[in-house]
Amino acid sequence: MNKAVFDLREPTLRTPAGGVDERPIGRILVDLGKLRERDVERAFALHRKKGLRFGEAACSLGLISPADVHQALSIQFNYPYVQRGQGTLSAELIAAHDPYHPQSEALREVRTHLLTHWLTPQRKVLAVVSAAPGDGRSYLAANLAVSFAQLGEKTLLVDADLRSPRQHRIFGLGGGPGLARALAAGLGLGIAERIAYFDHLSVLTAGAAPPNPLELLSRGDLQRLLGEARLQYAMVIVDTAAGSRGADARLTAARADGALMLACKDRTRLADFDRLRGAVAAYGVPLVGAVLNGA
Repeated sequence: MNKAVFDLREPTLRTPAGGVDERPIGRILVDLGKLRERDVERAFALHRKKGLRFGEAACSLGLISPADVHQALSIQFNYPYVQRGQGTLSAELIAAHDPYHPQSEALREVRTHLLTHWLTPQRKVLAVVSAAPGDGRSYLAANLAVSFAQLGEKTLLVDADLRSPRQHRIFGLGGGPGLARALAAGLGLGIAERIAYFDHLSVLTAGAAPPNPLELLSRGDLQRLLGEARLQYAMVIVDTAAGSRGADARLTAARADGALMLACKDRTRLADFDRLRGAVAAYGVPLVGAVLNGA
């Protein structure tokens, strides 16, 4: 299988989601309350006179902002995203807030590689692993999950970092039972929380930090839950604990179908990265690729 290395600093390609809203962009902007009917006529007249795109014409007249155009285009091409300040989603969710950002483009390349070279009906649970805290593991897992959901794939994000979980903060979720409780009490995926604005995305947070994270992850319940997820979701992304914090990451990855490794520029030591790579491989986990976080 092909492996790849991706740099989140570099722009790459755009792959808008399928399904097109047949309404013209002017009608969408009117329906959103951004334009009035007479404004559409003014923008259309300038569009014909100077050969501008409709959105460019409306912006040049001061009728709307570029953000309004982006919002209308996201509706027209069925590509959901959230304007900054809307809802409780963290600014870290760059794929949710700014689909035109270079890092959003790079995330779509990672998604494209996974779709083309890895994802199958039998292989869909991906663990995101890195050597140290602060590498950007949760950032990558969260944004990759949003990216798959934007494509229309039914996606589940699992926060299996039971030591320092972050996904509940990134998505602005409350104190649900979470993975720890699911593993301790034999609960199912019904406790995963749907994310507003993204019809195809659910998140299973870590829940309250348990005193015995490694023991909980060692139980067969994690394998049971991920098996349930394989049946219910098209893509399952698992955020893990830092590799330096014990065996949690490699044990969790061993329950997945593959591992995506992350390194942080000017932070991750090559020896630590290689040690974790060897440890994950020793558990029989296929390595799908590596991502360089330039943050």
